[in-house]
Amino acid sequence: MPRIPGFPGEYLGELDMARTQLLALADAAPTQLYEWSPAPGTRPFSAVLVHIAVANFCLLHLAGVRTATGIELYGEWEPDDPVQRLAMVRRNLATERAIVDKPGTIDFLRRSLEAVQLAWLDSSDAMLEQPRSFIGEETTRRRLYLRMLVHTHEHMGQAIAYARTFGMKLPWPDPLAGLENMPEQMPADPVPTA
Repeated sequence: MPRIPGFPGEYLGELDMARTQLLALADAAPTQLYEWSPAPGTRPFSAVLVHIAVANFCLLHLAGVRTATGIELYGEWEPDDPVQRLAMVRRNLATERAIVDKPGTIDFLRRSLEAVQLAWLDSSDAMLEQPRSFIGEETTRRRLYLRMLVHTHEHMGQAIAYARTFGMKLPWPDPLAGLENMPEQMPADPVPTA
């Protein structure tokens, strides 16, 4: 399927890259990795993936997008209310501790990434310009979608670091493999002669 032109397509391309790699990593990870964390007081691998997912559902809710899972998590809470916003954060933390098994974690992560994609595809330029509140600042729905993408990539890096520290080989080719064998200086392009 050809990419949608402009920024909407670029956004979806970045989201698809994260979705593809995160789900491949989650699927390839051994079950033992799901309960493993690199140090006391850090999230286990399962919680890193669930954290990505709950953040997606939470940010969609903040953007005014009501998904079935978002309503299940947050009901009709209004994120403009500070008390309800704090309740959303508490619910997210509880969900990170509740979903710990590999199949449940993968399913929850997959559903969150699909929800972001579907909501983005359903957003017009006018909808993205709509004002929203985020961390005490007036902004737009578009910024909340950017936060979803940035946050997903940020914690994808964390999940990759966990997997590597655990000794797991990543389930996709290393794009830098073989660079150590490349010459330090590339040959100059030949100058055309007239």
